[in-house]
Amino acid sequence: MECRTGCGACCIAPSITSPLPGMPHGKPAGVPCVQLLPDMRCAVFGKPERPAFCGGLQPSADMCGADRQAALLWLTQLDAATAPVVL
Repeated sequence: MECRTGCGACCIAPSITSPLPGMPHGKPAGVPCVQLLPDMRCAVFGKPERPAFCGGLQPSADMCGADRQAALLWLTQLDAATAPVVL
């Protein structure tokens, strides 16, 4: 499956705990990555500085859903379900 044109959900919904260019402390969930271009493509896609987390996300019918809103919801719920428990 290929990424949906103009989506960018995977660059917005999940948190990223590793450093990335322009965000040395990672990215909180729900915040657009600074590498997200206006056309919703990733500026570091395919480059060595792209975080391993991002490279590990592969588009799928479950993750991407029927539209961008479905992808944002699915990824937001996944991020919440896998967040570390703070004691």
